Amino acid sequence: MGKDVHIRSIDPEVVRWIDDFKPPGVSREEYLRQVIEAERRRVFDPQASLFSTGIDPVRIFGQLPFRFIDLFAGIGGFRSALTKLGGTCSYTSEWDKYAATTYEAWYGERPDQSDIREIDYDTIPDHDLLAAGFPCQPFSLAGVSKKNSLGRPHGFEDEKQGNLFFSILDIIDAKEPPVLLLENVKNLKSHDRGNTWGVILEELTDRGYRVFSSVIDASDWVPQHRERIFIVGFRSDVFDEETTSRFRFPLPPSQGPLFGSILESDPESKYMLSDKLWKYLKDYRRKHEARGNGFGYGIAKPDGQSRTMSARYYKDGSEILIEQHGFRNPRRLTPREAARLLGFDDRYSSIFGHGAEFPKVVSDTQAYRQFGNAVVPKVVEAVGEEILAVMSAAVHSTGSGCLLKGRTATTDSASAAEAA
Repeated sequence: MGKDVHIRSIDPEVVRWIDDFKPPGVSREEYLRQVIEAERRRVFDPQASLFSTGIDPVRIFGQLPFRFIDLFAGIGGFRSALTKLGGTCSYTSEWDKYAATTYEAWYGERPDQSDIREIDYDTIPDHDLLAAGFPCQPFSLAGVSKKNSLGRPHGFEDEKQGNLFFSILDIIDAKEPPVLLLENVKNLKSHDRGNTWGVILEELTDRGYRVFSSVIDASDWVPQHRERIFIVGFRSDVFDEETTSRFRFPLPPSQGPLFGSILESDPESKYMLSDKLWKYLKDYRRKHEARGNGFGYGIAKPDGQSRTMSARYYKDGSEILIEQHGFRNPRRLTPREAARLLGFDDRYSSIFGHGAEFPKVVSDTQAYRQFGNAVVPKVVEAVGEEILAVMSAAVHSTGSGCLLKGRTATTDSASAAEAA
């Protein structure tokens, strides 16, 4: 088929359809050529999907509309990324009132703050993808070390947070989402000599999911080292093995941004460390180093990357500090810089206050805690693009137009006609 395709005399309704579906920057002619070529190959090879044509289905059809739920949502890192990919959030759960306040300021709706263990799961809408960054403190190296020192249980034995993974399983049992996207600390795989990971893998595979996992360092997308494990699951009764076998975790960009790129040019003086506080932090670090612990501050240089920002920032000496040329003492990150460090743009960080024009919805302490707990949206977006490639192929091959269980092109058309 030649590459010169011209739209001359064509039904205006078809032209509107093309304009609705074609990706930005792709001409009508190019989009139509790609669709026809993909269909031609599919006809000659009935087993072919868009994968076997060598054409990216998301590139052809644009953003695939899908619905997702956001569990343990925090300040909405998953939502920020998945919405950008064309998703619609149909339910959010976040019990912390301060995180819920930030979430509401950003997205215009307040999450369900109920205890997730007490929610009526039948009230959760059907969805294509379940996203959850379930609480990581029971499994993190710092969390385990602290709980061991206090003689407290950790992992699944932590009754407050460790067993919340099983609440996710309850929702999976009730809603049977086609796709799972979970995130946690990298220590999850090695916790309890691998037994914790074994339980998670067994529980998901027993429910019919083909599971993929990878530890990804966000430093390829943002200027901090932040290693997290991402878990992706595809239901075998929705996706065939050939389709899911093509899933790959994203390759990192060629070079990540530098720490200096997030710094404000004129931060407020309140973020400069006093002599008393600077002495305390140095003493705190020396004390823990003498005990063989890794707690304490770290100096981040503009031409490098910072260490991981934790939820303890501004609380127990676990600081990312910035050298001040011409000043004796370093300074802390501003909340806006913390937002940038996680990959949230200034549209989000503005609510933490930056001059009189921006409302301040939570304190600096809460802002640091929220960013320390957050998922990096740019990493979620990169993983999400790979998930969408699998979802798009399944939609194309089944012709349903929607991955929701029980919904088909026929029932959707009938529902639309009835509504009309």
